[in-house]
Amino acid sequence: MKRLFLSLYLLLSIGFLGIGWTLDNLWQNNVDEKGALDAPLVALAQVLSTLPAAERQEMLDTIKADPDFPLTLLDSDQVAFSNEQLLGSDKVIATPYDINHELQFVAVGEQVLMAGPIAIDPAASLRSIYNIFFYLLLAFIALIWVWPLSKDLKILRKATKEFGQAKWNTRIQLTKRSQVLPLANTFNDMAAHISALIENQKHLSNAVSHEIRTPLARLKFALALLPQYCKPESDIAKRQRFLDEMQLDIKEMEDLIQELLTYASLETQRESLNFERCDLNGLVAQTIRRLQSHHPTPIILDAPAHTIYLVAEPSLVERALQNLITNAQRFSTGDIIVKIAQDSDGVHLSVTDNGEGILAEDQSKIFEPFYRSASSKNGNKGHGLGLAIIKRIMDRHHAEVRLTSRPGFTQFTLFWPAANQA
Repeated sequence: MKRLFLSLYLLLSIGFLGIGWTLDNLWQNNVDEKGALDAPLVALAQVLSTLPAAERQEMLDTIKADPDFPLTLLDSDQVAFSNEQLLGSDKVIATPYDINHELQFVAVGEQVLMAGPIAIDPAASLRSIYNIFFYLLLAFIALIWVWPLSKDLKILRKATKEFGQAKWNTRIQLTKRSQVLPLANTFNDMAAHISALIENQKHLSNAVSHEIRTPLARLKFALALLPQYCKPESDIAKRQRFLDEMQLDIKEMEDLIQELLTYASLETQRESLNFERCDLNGLVAQTIRRLQSHHPTPIILDAPAHTIYLVAEPSLVERALQNLITNAQRFSTGDIIVKIAQDSDGVHLSVTDNGEGILAEDQSKIFEPFYRSASSKNGNKGHGLGLAIIKRIMDRHHAEVRLTSRPGFTQFTLFWPAANQA
């Protein structure tokens, strides 16, 4: 991270310096007004070049002497310039005299006009100071931008490292002004999802081992007793009841495994949804007819006269409704009401029974896998996956399941927002 910070800072600093230096040179070479400063000396040289050599010095003598700008007429052999360097009277050549002065030369025919020693522009050194100050300010501005970014990236790196060390509760906290806040939010979402998956898998593993252990122990015990029921003199009816109980244990394990596979598939196949526009009235009526034949409790459908269409995966909607009705059949002492409704908010599908209700402390937990209510009628039935499967189905549809329960009234509502039905 330190190397990233240094490389980025150096890149910005060198970029600023390079651009500033290039622009400064372009300005000096193409825009600077140095030529305008040399114009009077060039004009004087051109005037002198029109006069005979003997009259040139006399004309210089008539010019008022300026101690800050002395003028001297020299023969060409008195200077170290060659004829190629002094091409004409329109070109001034400057050479340093000392640290604060310079000499200027311009050709006057076969002679050379020398001006100086002339004080060098004092603003030149001040301009250099201003340039250095300007570049330092640019570097400081770059530091103001890069330093917080470097700190935030360091926090990201630390959080990623901790998460890789199985610290699943690791989250990134950055200020709202952070330039990498979207990246941190994405990391937090990913971490929360992975953490939930891992915790879920742990919970599933523990629960499965516990749920399977009971029917498996009964089967092992039954297998140990099986020879006694297979003797020729054994009671055929008892033998059949014994085999039926073994079949029930096997079915219990099969049902548990099937529920687990369904629950897991709803997580792993999150992207493979086959949404279609389905007839919700017909789908609900068909599910009720199938479940009514297996249980004596009446199921009453309350649906509008017009058909309500739902954009969803029909098989999953049917599975969610089946789980709700099956739960209602287990607890209800009267009619089960299945109601379909639609309003401006969306589509509602509710299942209502008059059972004893769900305890208040259980209502926030019953959608968790393998959680079973402490209700006296619930006993040890089910595996605690039915409502968890419903919750996951609705999550896949970007919808929700709602619960309202009190003694003598329990209602589960599947709600699909109107925004998802467009």
